[in-house]
Amino acid sequence: MKMHFCIPVSQQQPDTLGGRYVLYSVYLDGFLFCKVRYSQLHRWDEQLRRVFGNCLPPFPPKYYLAMTTTMVEERRGQLECYLQNVTADPRVTRSDVFTEFLTLVQLQTLNITTKNVVLAVFLPDGRSINVGSLTSDTAERVLEVVAHKLGLHPELVGYFGLFLIQCFPEGKLSVVKKLADFELPYTSLQSSEVENCKIGLRKWYLDPAMDSVLMDCRAAGDLLYMQAVQDVEIEWMKPTQAQREELKALQKQENQTKFLELSQKVQHYGNIQLDPCTCNHPEPGCGVLLSFGNNEISCHITLPDGQTQDIVFQMSRVRCWQVTSLGTLLDTDGPQRTLNQNLELRFQYSEDSHQQWFVIYSKQAFFLSSCLKKMVSEKMAKLTEESPEMQIEVPDQGRSKKHPGQPSQKDYFNFLRKGKMKKSEVESMGHVFRKRGESARCW
Repeated sequence: MKMHFCIPVSQQQPDTLGGRYVLYSVYLDGFLFCKVRYSQLHRWDEQLRRVFGNCLPPFPPKYYLAMTTTMVEERRGQLECYLQNVTADPRVTRSDVFTEFLTLVQLQTLNITTKNVVLAVFLPDGRSINVGSLTSDTAERVLEVVAHKLGLHPELVGYFGLFLIQCFPEGKLSVVKKLADFELPYTSLQSSEVENCKIGLRKWYLDPAMDSVLMDCRAAGDLLYMQAVQDVEIEWMKPTQAQREELKALQKQENQTKFLELSQKVQHYGNIQLDPCTCNHPEPGCGVLLSFGNNEISCHITLPDGQTQDIVFQMSRVRCWQVTSLGTLLDTDGPQRTLNQNLELRFQYSEDSHQQWFVIYSKQAFFLSSCLKKMVSEKMAKLTEESPEMQIEVPDQGRSKKHPGQPSQKDYFNFLRKGKMKKSEVESMGHVFRKRGESARCW
């Protein structure tokens, strides 16, 4: 699946010979990822082609004369499309030539040298694991070290992820973003403008049925228990009063197995909840509390007159979605480090032959989009298990222990062609990033 890469802005910079060059600000999931020149990306593309051949997307052509403003803007858009398309191929993103280049540009952007550091990774129960690492260590590498320290079976590492999490004094938390495997946790923390931000370990799947895969591993079961306890405390799970009292008793008895068995029956178990935001349904200006998981988007809506209503959207009826930036991307010091101040995510929902756009205004729009992709991916994995004749691309287990079911775009259309999946379910994979006034791009 395509990643949320975008290049919303570029800047002219003087070079050492008295000329000028264009510096492109690359954002991932709404946060500044790196700043690069065309020449750097061009050399990277040449290295990738030596490994993968011409299966890569086309790279923007080189100009030998001075570029006009129109040409600069056209190249910016072409480079953005290239990054989105080249990262859609899991073979590329797992390669050393891919990771080594992105590691280098992340460090260069913040003028950070490779050195030894101690990185604190927080668990759901508030404890932290101190990881001796390098500033150049990727999230994938740090996760593997944490998993080893916890005794997590290597085959289960891919069911968990590292997240940027904002913590509040009253115990609440906000998930800022999921760190991609090739992101550097140290640089992500250094560049984050979010206050009280930490690296946290959480499970990274939204189908509660996947718990069964992990329960035979003591360390994995401990992590699931910690997160369930935390989700009750921060009110992401919605137990009834009777369930709450029984959960407290089981927690006091330290009966993790029974606690998890009961938790799985609680409303919104395993869901991720966004910070309070606004939406356009059933009328503009409504407040909404979003919770998503188990192939559903649950909305607790507060109308302008104070009345409330609950709406549940089924992922199988979501035809497509897109993330849009509504505000300026520049301030007095150059490009902002985050685009998340003025974002909207809109998705098209189909019900009873009627289609409607539901718009959510949230600084976590990119993270929400990532979670929607995750739910679709997990649904595809389950369909594959039910239809063995349909083979999908599963990430190579040699380099990184991923959890199964990471289908390619081709796989989705195979399911559609053979009748294994409805057209609306395939179309729900569509997601784009666009600026206001720019036409949406979607496959």
